[in-house]
Amino acid sequence: MIHRGTADADWWRTAVIYQIYPRSFGDANGDGVGDLPGITERLEHVARLGVDAVWLSPFYRSPQKDAGYDVADYRDVDPLFGTLEDADRLIARAHELGLRVIVDLVPNHTSDQHAWFRQALADGPGSPARSRYIFREGRGENGQEPPNNWQSVFGGPAWTRVSDRPDAPGSAWEHDGQWYLHLFDSSQPDLDWDNPEVHEEFRSILRFWLDRGVDGFRVDVAHGLVKAPGLPDWAGHVRMVEGSEVAEGMAAADDTVAPPEASDDAASGRSPMFDQDGVHEIFREWRSVLEEYGGERILVAEAWVEPLSRLARYVRPDEMHQAFNFHFLTTRWAAPALREAIARSYAENDAVGAPTTWVLSNHDVVRHASRLGLDETGKGPNGIGADDPQPDAELGLRRARAATLLMLGLPGSAYLFQGEELGLPEHTTLDDSLRQDPAWWRTGHAEKGRDGCRVPLPWRSDAPGLGFSPTGRTWLPQPEWWAELAPDVQERQEGSTLRMYREAIALRTELELGAGALEQLPAGEDVIALRNTRQGRPAVVVVTNLGAAPVALPEGHEVLIASGPLDGAAVPTDTTVWLREVR
Repeated sequence: MIHRGTADADWWRTAVIYQIYPRSFGDANGDGVGDLPGITERLEHVARLGVDAVWLSPFYRSPQKDAGYDVADYRDVDPLFGTLEDADRLIARAHELGLRVIVDLVPNHTSDQHAWFRQALADGPGSPARSRYIFREGRGENGQEPPNNWQSVFGGPAWTRVSDRPDAPGSAWEHDGQWYLHLFDSSQPDLDWDNPEVHEEFRSILRFWLDRGVDGFRVDVAHGLVKAPGLPDWAGHVRMVEGSEVAEGMAAADDTVAPPEASDDAASGRSPMFDQDGVHEIFREWRSVLEEYGGERILVAEAWVEPLSRLARYVRPDEMHQAFNFHFLTTRWAAPALREAIARSYAENDAVGAPTTWVLSNHDVVRHASRLGLDETGKGPNGIGADDPQPDAELGLRRARAATLLMLGLPGSAYLFQGEELGLPEHTTLDDSLRQDPAWWRTGHAEKGRDGCRVPLPWRSDAPGLGFSPTGRTWLPQPEWWAELAPDVQERQEGSTLRMYREAIALRTELELGAGALEQLPAGEDVIALRNTRQGRPAVVVVTNLGAAPVALPEGHEVLIASGPLDGAAVPTDTTVWLREVR
């Protein structure tokens, strides 16, 4: 037995949650960018999947330098997406359809257009306004060097000198030589969570949205809010969206990593800007705010943290409810590696009484229908361009369907990224001139970035812009052949990916697989075989064949669902099947 299941009825322990990326889901006003009314119009599609909730990526007022993850006002909707009234209508319609609503929260940094940062620039060094952010004097004789050697996750230095900004204040502060920290883009200054005002502000923001009826918050960069005291130099460089925040040149051993040069965090393997112990007190504060409200409101951690024992700290009983299992997402397509990832995930999460939260795709990584068609099937590259090695589309989709059915057969909660129910691949031939991800620019075009997974969804095969917008406009172009993946086509196709998702989620709900106990069964080296049992329900056996040869189905079982056609009484390669014991 690798997981003993749960008798707990908390909805979030077993939920399937669907991520909506607002600018790419549905456009109601015809400007080519998705909006809140466009989401509301299409919520029935999501409800028909049988999921429990939706998670919305940011729709707050923002200059959109990083697709809304640069927030200028946390209490308003950006006009690009609509109005606060549109948000209220969306929440109400979702609740009518039985869907809970989780919204994104970005507490590590604000936009440089946020009122706080504008005041910090204007008020100058030593002002209370600057203490809300991480401003420091530079090094060198005239302060011309950054305060430390940290690098931005998006590439380049993690510090910008105020006097180097085109909007640097004049008059009294024209020679302002202070620097401010931005772990991401220079338009995203990091907040200083040592300041009580920051704590108070975010408690207020939580209550603002809870009062409007949201059911929880997905917390962006949850592991980054607190930095190591003294902001020490670090010899590493954190790369964009890895399975853990590790430095180039670092080697893993026994699930720990250490920078090549000593620092305060060397023994633990943590970079000084991520996964500091102080973040946990912040989330305890927030948990107490949520518990003032009824309806089981939740906190979800986006924390790229290794080892899994460190990640489990975020979901202790008085902190967050869920934390994305990126270790599972980045595990290569190999049975031994996946078996180990599943077993270790349960061991660490069970130890703190938390569900394991599975995920295969999101707005920050290459879609798994493409990633699994590459020669390297782990985390994959940070975007794919036309001049890069191209994934095998047929292989990628076959493996993606098998991986999804494996994931949905596991106890715990699961997140889906919009479009994966259609089998959407990455847009791998997007013209470079159209790219908007700051990672593309800050890495000097070394990384293609995340635009390829953010392309607007196809809704109708015979409509301009594939039905995304009434005018046919789309902020990024869709591949023409995506027409064959549109829902109106897949509705009519026996065995389509859309119909597989609906059937699998319905079975998962009916058989209560999310609350089951899990046992690993004997199988070949290249086969994963698991028994999911729930008291009062028939046991379900999940078999995934990752080997080259078909694997015989066990006797005394009936097939409930398969990710692809079976080979008579055998499971072909790169196929998952759910079986019900009948003897």
